[in-house]
Amino acid sequence: MPDADRLREIELFAELSEGQLSWLISVTAPRALGDGEILFRDGETATHFYVLLDGELAVTKVVDGREELLTRHRAAPGTGGEHDDKPSAAHRFTGELPLLTGGSYLATVAAVGRTVVLGYPNEVFLDMLVRCPSVARVLLPVLAWRITSSEVQARGRATVMALGTLAAGLAHELNNPAAAVARAAQDLGPVIDRLAATAQRWGGTADAPEAAALGDLVEEITRAPLTPEADPVALADLEDELCDWAEQWGAPMHTALSLALAERGLGRDWLAGRVSRLRPDVLAAALDQLAALLEARALTGELQAAGPRISALVAATRDYANLGGTPEGRFRVADGIEATLAMLRPKLTGVRIVRDYAPDLPDAVGHPTELNQVWTNLIDNAVDAMDGKGTLTLRTRLHGTCLTVEIGDTGCGIPGDSLSRIFEPFYTTKDVGKGTGLGLHLSYRIVTQRHHGSITARSAPGATWLVVRIPSSLTPTTREELL
Repeated sequence: MPDADRLREIELFAELSEGQLSWLISVTAPRALGDGEILFRDGETATHFYVLLDGELAVTKVVDGREELLTRHRAAPGTGGEHDDKPSAAHRFTGELPLLTGGSYLATVAAVGRTVVLGYPNEVFLDMLVRCPSVARVLLPVLAWRITSSEVQARGRATVMALGTLAAGLAHELNNPAAAVARAAQDLGPVIDRLAATAQRWGGTADAPEAAALGDLVEEITRAPLTPEADPVALADLEDELCDWAEQWGAPMHTALSLALAERGLGRDWLAGRVSRLRPDVLAAALDQLAALLEARALTGELQAAGPRISALVAATRDYANLGGTPEGRFRVADGIEATLAMLRPKLTGVRIVRDYAPDLPDAVGHPTELNQVWTNLIDNAVDAMDGKGTLTLRTRLHGTCLTVEIGDTGCGIPGDSLSRIFEPFYTTKDVGKGTGLGLHLSYRIVTQRHHGSITARSAPGATWLVVRIPSSLTPTTREELL
């Protein structure tokens, strides 16, 4: 049991009177820990406030499946923490925040080497704050610093996660158009060579009316509508029929020609009727030229389609990150939501999305990039609540001078006793290691403090709604109107 002089060496107890120290010694329960022994685990119900007497404690947390070292508490003087602004007293105690909020421990704390801590049960800790005001004077600034530091770390983590989401979504969505560009670029060279060879042969055998007829045929084929719902078996049979017919005329049917015709539902009889104006001795050359022309057009069509798709993805990325934009200004809320959906698309494959955007909404005023983090948090939580399958509803409305964004999901819902606490810092309904308890809190701060808006929630099984209200660009909106 430590004596009064030993306790006074700890900054938290340095100003206690003899009477206060005597009481504190009477309620102190020392606990010796071996190297690596766990003091408490993340997610366990908080029962004790601990003061470090000797040794060292490592504070870790599992975030998204990865264990992170948050800080170290050391009893030895002169071995301060990794934060220059960290209060010196912060190294000597832990567990106060969940006791004050009635929650669970926010991290896992383990001994590093031989360590001794002094444990105080919840009732004793609260009694200590009343009996020993100097303890509260030391503890409260540390508590404020820890909350602020956690928010700063969470904000940085949210930024990194947003960038990760951005990179993953962009890579996923760019894959198809980029692959199309690479494939078309690789195939275009041989096709151009074949086109030149068939053009030379065709030009040397066809007369002017025949050349014109083939040109008309190319245009007719490319303008014919595709039949995307065609039966794959019927499509293959149609291609085989075209190949057999062409071979009868001495022209090996190229895939591009048979596929182009079959995809449009055009068969052997249709093609035979169109080429009936050509002389039989030039038909093989005509079919070769037709195949090369259609293949070249198909490849250039892929390149033309991929270009705008890539441009659209770049635009969505720019809108999501607000690259090159002003930090604050007017913007369309729906644009940010759509940019967020584009970045989260890989996670939304099993989700039905219902868009209910009111037309002709006025612009919002604020920080679009920060609000995109809010949309990301809310949509990501909704998808998690549905286990990746269900209906996500996105709704925008104008109520007075406020823009309202409602995000609904068909998940399991939020328990009634948790609904009033979901915006509190460190509070989470997710399993340990799957959330920091700060995502919704940061969203709340962005909406209420940065945009003078409000964010509320209502929930029932199969129908959870997060409602964000922010001022529009119509007229200034008072905080009373939003709340």
